[in-house]
Amino acid sequence: MTLKDWSERKSRDEQYREILQHVNKELSKLPDGFALSFPPPAIPGVGTSGGFTFVLEDRAGRDVQFLADNLNKFMAAAQKRKEIGAMVSTFLPAVPQQFVDVDREKVLKQGVALNEVYRTIQTFMGGVFVNYFNRFGRQWQVYVQAEGEYRTSLDSLGNFYVRNNKGSMVPMSSLVRYEPRSGPEFTMRYNLYRSAQIVGSAAPGSSSSQAMQALEETFAETMPREMGYDYMGMSFQEKKAQQGVPAWVIFAFSLLFVFLILAALYESWSLPFSVLLSTPVAVFGAFFVLWLRRFLLGYFVPPYMIQIEGDVYSQIGLVMLIGLAAKNAILIVEFAKDKYEEGVDLMDAALEGARLRLRPILMTSFAFILGCVPLWTASGAGAVGRQIMGTTVIGGMIAASAIGIFFIPAIFYLVERLSGGVLYQRPGRSQTAPTVAQGD
Repeated sequence: MTLKDWSERKSRDEQYREILQHVNKELSKLPDGFALSFPPPAIPGVGTSGGFTFVLEDRAGRDVQFLADNLNKFMAAAQKRKEIGAMVSTFLPAVPQQFVDVDREKVLKQGVALNEVYRTIQTFMGGVFVNYFNRFGRQWQVYVQAEGEYRTSLDSLGNFYVRNNKGSMVPMSSLVRYEPRSGPEFTMRYNLYRSAQIVGSAAPGSSSSQAMQALEETFAETMPREMGYDYMGMSFQEKKAQQGVPAWVIFAFSLLFVFLILAALYESWSLPFSVLLSTPVAVFGAFFVLWLRRFLLGYFVPPYMIQIEGDVYSQIGLVMLIGLAAKNAILIVEFAKDKYEEGVDLMDAALEGARLRLRPILMTSFAFILGCVPLWTASGAGAVGRQIMGTTVIGGMIAASAIGIFFIPAIFYLVERLSGGVLYQRPGRSQTAPTVAQGD
């Protein structure tokens, strides 16, 4: 279903989640079947639905009932977890069926080829592909099957005949028998195991990774050792991505590269600490503003419209903040370093750098903050991701500009004192003892 443009859907009832819940509520009233609506995959072509796709596997090769019992047990336990929203399984173990049993002894006595019996049943009751033909500039497929009214009941098998080795026509009703049974609608094989597919979504306020972690914990608590699990679609790709480089390594390398660049720039191993020790203030501001926005919006909008702290969008914003917060510190440290090398006292150099660089810091910081306001107020498709990123960088830059600039001079002074107090040869000052002239 393609919804109308965002500009035409203003009220809460016209938002995607509300429409989804309303459709599912109406579909649940159908007495003759089970139907539900679900979001499309985040990346078109990767999976069939959004949310998570969990596969429960019978790795012991037991019967269908064994898988069905464990599936029901797992579903009941998983639905009690707060991280799990709606979930449903496509595995239907008890679908009414008609079992057709071919009497092989009768087939052989009548001189009928066994494969012809099966082919006749397939052709008339189901359908069989014959060939292609071209017409009207298109390619068409040819299938043979009985008309609908002759395929609705197995009693129609008596109307079909198969030829024996003598050329006589033998009625199918004399060769087969049928009886009602119940069984799975289809058997899904995943990694060669009989499996049950579970499709669901995370609860409001939880991420897909948290929901998947909850499923794995539930599996460990409830399932026997004969059972296993796996993922499909986007969930499979998400698990593969988690096996790669973790987020903390990205942040560590970001800090390392900034440190090495600053060390080369200042030709010092201590001065980069004066710059990098101001970044925690920006990170604190980012998380605080994310929490504050979520807390305040909780009074006005549904929980599912509120961003989640710690997702990939906020992580991208935090990587940006490492450079942005370092930029403010560089402006002060660079000037204080020059003054200190000129012979100004360490504390006076730090204060002088903070005083003279205050205006450039505020100008560049507020220019960046105002430039990110459209991210903060984003709307339309993908708006939540832009809002999270905008909130992260705006909150971090406000904290770095309003609070961090007062820490930078103190950090610079502290680092210089701890590193030896005198790091540079000041012009006009000698570090050797004066010599005493002898003579008159």
